[in-house]
Amino acid sequence: MNLRQLRYFCEVVEAGSAALAAKRLFVAPTAVSMQLTQLEEHLGETLFDRSRRPMELTSLGKYFYPRAKELLSQARRLDEEARGIATGNRGWLGIGFVRSALFSILPTAIKRFRETFPDVHLDLVEVLSEYQPEQLYQGRIDLGISRFIGRFEQATDLNYKFVLEESFLAAVPIDHPLAQQSSVSAIEFASLPFILYPKDPKSPFGQQMVSVLREAGASPVVAHEAIEIHTALALVGAGLGGTLVGRSIAVNNRADVAFVPVHDIEESAAVVAITRKEEENKLVASFLETLAYPQSA
Repeated sequence: MNLRQLRYFCEVVEAGSAALAAKRLFVAPTAVSMQLTQLEEHLGETLFDRSRRPMELTSLGKYFYPRAKELLSQARRLDEEARGIATGNRGWLGIGFVRSALFSILPTAIKRFRETFPDVHLDLVEVLSEYQPEQLYQGRIDLGISRFIGRFEQATDLNYKFVLEESFLAAVPIDHPLAQQSSVSAIEFASLPFILYPKDPKSPFGQQMVSVLREAGASPVVAHEAIEIHTALALVGAGLGGTLVGRSIAVNNRADVAFVPVHDIEESAAVVAITRKEEENKLVASFLETLAYPQSA
């Protein structure tokens, strides 16, 4: 199966016949028929019911047509973007980010970057911190925005730039008594069931938050595990417990969750930008400059 076969197939569907499709494609009708036959042989089933006039799509054809259209559209976009990058008219920058960055530094950074580089295609990839180095090595992303608690392992062939360090806040249901306090202790907060995130075997972040509470003398009980922070905060809003978040995440967040300082937690969370070492990339350097967050943690 190839793109020509998909294009000819879609043209036949839209034109209503192979003869009209051939005119639109500026090819001989036999060329269209040959491509359709090869495609059907590859799939092992017919795409058109040729016993009807005009011929109609079979069940397979009805399934295949919208997906073929989408694939052709993606191929055109890839061709346009690749040609633009090759000719220097456009650029491409892959950015990996943890979900919590959507609450804080990422939107502002993207807006600032766009003001300077409006024609650069930003490929945004949501990926946990622990998976970002592999994505950098593979060239899937050019810059990763990660979040860590305490010391973490740093690869010798990658650069790590600390963008933001911030204290923790307790996220509690808006109607819980703790929501009315100006601050809480770790022990007070641990009276709520703890909602751990992210739920992933490679990420120690959730268990590190539990350890932070224990170091402050609390005994948190993990009641729920969420794949990512949006789900964790939704569970808090539903009254199922509480969790910890970085201070920047509380800005313009959910109305059903209160964010309260925890006055006896000393540990903080760090947002770190990761890039490949010894690689000169003007776009990466420019995006790094936009990541400075104006609010102190």
